[in-house]
Amino acid sequence: MDIKKRIRTFIEDNLIRYDEEISFTDDDDIFTMGFVNSLFAMKLLNYIEIEFSITVEGDEMEMSNFSSINNIFGFLKKKLDLPISINSEA
Repeated sequence: MDIKKRIRTFIEDNLIRYDEEISFTDDDDIFTMGFVNSLFAMKLLNYIEIEFSITVEGDEMEMSNFSSINNIFGFLKKKLDLPISINSEA
């Protein structure tokens, strides 16, 4: 499964839902849309560290790194030192 799909699946399986028909794009800010709270943010951070075998350093814990699927993917590309031209099929 590609990286973006793995991230989306985790978020969709764990976000706060009041309506089962919620949808969001890879660019949508899941925090400002009200889908997540601080507890979910910690759960997301823990998932990213375990799933991708990384440690998120204190200076990397900016909401902008984790606010959308594309931002998380971009953060992981840098953190994992993946080629810039890589698509989401990693």
